[in-house]
Amino acid sequence: MSTQKTTDKSDKIKGSIKEALGKLVGDPKVEAEGKSQQERPKSDVKPKTTSKP
Repeated sequence: MSTQKTTDKSDKIKGSIKEALGKLVGDPKVEAEGKSQQERPKSDVKPKTTSKP
């Protein structure tokens, strides 16, 4: 399993936990952070560019 796939899954899990905690304590800011964390694009990492000498 690649590192990117693991990171995507862990971000979704963390986001769902944040969302649930926000709902539980009644904090819309935490709930919104959790939702946005789950919906992040799969690749936030930009490809490295190498300059040719």
